[in-house]
Amino acid sequence: MSKTSGMRKLLWSGIAASVLALSAIAATPAKAAEAREELRAQFDKDLKGKTVAWVPVWLGVLESEWTRVMKAHFDDYGMKLEVRDANFKSDVQLQAVSELINERPDVLVVQNPNVTLLAKELKRAMDAGIYVVQVNMASNTLTDAYVGVDAKDMGRRLAKNIIGDCGGGKGSGEISILEGEATAAYSLDMKIGAMEVFKTDPSIKVVSSQPTSWDANKAGEVTATVLQQHPDLCGILSVWGPQAAGAAQVIKAAGKSDKTKIYVASDGQPADCDLLEQGAFYRNLSYRADTQGEAIADAVIGLLQSGDKPGTKRLAFYTVPAWVNSKDDRAYCFTVPKDAK
Repeated sequence: MSKTSGMRKLLWSGIAASVLALSAIAATPAKAAEAREELRAQFDKDLKGKTVAWVPVWLGVLESEWTRVMKAHFDDYGMKLEVRDANFKSDVQLQAVSELINERPDVLVVQNPNVTLLAKELKRAMDAGIYVVQVNMASNTLTDAYVGVDAKDMGRRLAKNIIGDCGGGKGSGEISILEGEATAAYSLDMKIGAMEVFKTDPSIKVVSSQPTSWDANKAGEVTATVLQQHPDLCGILSVWGPQAAGAAQVIKAAGKSDKTKIYVASDGQPADCDLLEQGAFYRNLSYRADTQGEAIADAVIGLLQSGDKPGTKRLAFYTVPAWVNSKDDRAYCFTVPKDAK
C-alpha cells in the first residue's frame, strides 16, 4: 500500500468515526425523549380508568379533606373515586365494604372504626385481587399499605410533655386521658404509648381514662365528673383535638384554665389551632390532613404501578407530627381552599 492511499484510509476512517459519534450524540436526546414518553404512557396505562373505592368512618372535616385531596389527584390521572359514607354506623360500613369487594374496584381505601370490624373483609378484598390501603386507624389485618400517624409515638410525645409540666412536684401529677373509641387502633395505641411514659414517673397518677366515642359532649361530661372527683387535676391528654373542645368548655366554666391543662393530638383542623391560640388548649401535637391525603394518593398510585399481587406487600407511610405552640405555628394546621368542591 502506498503512503498516499494509507493516508486516505486513515482520513476516511476518522471521518467515519466522527460521523458515527455525531449520530450517537444526535440520537441520544431523541432516545431519552422516547424513554420519557414511554414512562408516561406506562403511567397512564396503569392508572387511567382505574377505580378507587373509599369508605371512611364518616365524612367529617378530617375525612372530607382526605377526600378532596385524593379526588384532585385521581381526577388529574383519569381515575374514578367512589365514596361510601358510613356516617359513624359500623353495620353500614361493613356492608359497604362487603358490597364493594363484590364490585371489584382496583383499590379499596378504608378508615377502620376499630381493630376487628373490617379485618376479615380486608383479607377477602386482597384475596380477590384488590389492593387495600388503611388510613390512620388500622385493623388487626395488615394490608398492602398503611397511611397515617404512628399513634403510639404520638402518645409518648404527649406524655413526655405532660410529665415536664405536671410531674416531679410541678403539679398534682393527676392526669386524665380522653380516649376516642376504646377499640380503635389510633386511640388504643396512643394510650399505650402514653402509659409507657407515665409509668416512668412515680409522681404521675392517671386518675381517669375513658372513651368518648370522638364526641365533644361526651368528653365534656367525662371531664366534669373527673373534676368533681379530682379538683386538683393537672392535665388532660386527649387523643383527638375536636373532642377535647367539650373538655375545654368545662374547664373554663370551672375557672380552672390555668390549673388544668389540655394536651391534644390533632389532625390539623383549623379549629384546633384556634383553640390553642385562644388558650383553651395548652399543647397541640399536630399532623396535617391535607399532606396525609397526598400520601394516600401516593400509596394508591404506587400500588397500581407496582404490578405486585395484592396482599404481598406491607408498605407504611407514616405522617410526622409537629408541635403547635402559638399562632406562629399555624402552618401545621391545614386550610381548605376557597374553591374546594
